[in-house]
Amino acid sequence: MELSGWGRFPVVSAEFVEPLDFSSLQMLLASSDPSAKLVPRGAGLSYGDSALAARVIGSRFMDNFSAIDETARTIRCGSGVSLRQLLRLCMPRGWFLPVVPGTANVSVGGAIAADVHGKNHHLDGSFCDHVLDLTLLLANGELIRCSKTSNPELFQATCGGMGLTGIIIEATLQLREVPGVFIQRRSLLAHSLRECFELFEVNSASSYSVAWLDCLARGKQQGRSVLYLGEHVDVSNKRPSQHPTRGWLTVPFDLPASLLNSYSLNLFNSAYFQAKRYAPKSDTVNSTSYFFPLDGIAHWNRLYGQRGFLQYQCLIPDDGAFEAISAILHKVSRAGKGSFLSVLKKMGAANSNLLSFPGPGYTLALDFKFEPGLFALLEELDAVVLAYGGRLYLAKDARMSEAVFKAGYPQWEKFVTLKQKIDPHGLFASQQSDRVGLTQAVR
Repeated sequence: MELSGWGRFPVVSAEFVEPLDFSSLQMLLASSDPSAKLVPRGAGLSYGDSALAARVIGSRFMDNFSAIDETARTIRCGSGVSLRQLLRLCMPRGWFLPVVPGTANVSVGGAIAADVHGKNHHLDGSFCDHVLDLTLLLANGELIRCSKTSNPELFQATCGGMGLTGIIIEATLQLREVPGVFIQRRSLLAHSLRECFELFEVNSASSYSVAWLDCLARGKQQGRSVLYLGEHVDVSNKRPSQHPTRGWLTVPFDLPASLLNSYSLNLFNSAYFQAKRYAPKSDTVNSTSYFFPLDGIAHWNRLYGQRGFLQYQCLIPDDGAFEAISAILHKVSRAGKGSFLSVLKKMGAANSNLLSFPGPGYTLALDFKFEPGLFALLEELDAVVLAYGGRLYLAKDARMSEAVFKAGYPQWEKFVTLKQKIDPHGLFASQQSDRVGLTQAVR
């Protein structure tokens, strides 16, 4: 069957297998030809080709909840459980996940494999910083439980390892207590990139922060943006401006890609920024609308047309973040290939995981429809990122070169060495891992 990531580029022909239970999964591995590479796949929401291979193993059957500790606020569940399912269980108890990405539809296994981050990385780190332990099925059929203290090297390779060390079966997650299911949101207008950076720094104590950028604005208006801050609040005595609702909007078919052009994007970005001048500067919203705004629009990836789109997400260390992001925005606006969804976040300290993306600095994410000339532009952006000591996010990548990857992830050799020990035949591999040189050496 044909498979793709959320960006719908690339599309590959693959054998997709969804085992009925754990025994079926073990039998599948035992009967596998080592030359027939495979990769596990959760909800299929990584953007590029990190969950694409000749054979893809689905984790939908691993949707169980094994244990809940009310005192310690921990949950053990299968890797196929979605974050939305977790939150439905946690929120009535007054709990919340310490870190959530931009969609609640991602699976627990996918969140661990990509070591996803959220709007609070500057304070709370990434998803795997709150994973207490996980159970991993190795290529030889062995089941191993690992954590920061038990099999720590395997834990550090699996967290952020994009499914290349084995299949995550279960995980124990630490939850946090929150005063309510609503967020007190503040919206701050920044008329330039410099002003946006200053607002991030001034509000660095805010629990959550994320900025929308007008990536096509030029001159003194370059980087004009809206910074959204958030805090969990109890609104039992106050009516919030929005209530939790299920998204009812949908994009029913692929829109013509020609609708997304420099003129329409400029119009949208200008209108959005101007509208925020008159919007409330502070309001109370449900957590779903704050953390997962696009989940309310089904199939929003169809907005980019039948050929799909690529997301370019980079991390730039603090020292050069402003200069690098300014240079990136200049190249994007000059090319006229910007996006209406451009996101900037301030990041915190890195963890010890070998291939995790987050680290101190700023991360910029840009969406681009697939069209001629795009790869040439992205190679220009790569050069800027590397010049300032940055890297690209594997979970969003669909075209990064081996040289760019290895320059941005200095522990890649340590990862390959460990993988060769636990998977000597290189059973687990993806189209992406071959492309960036993580698995070619063991084929």
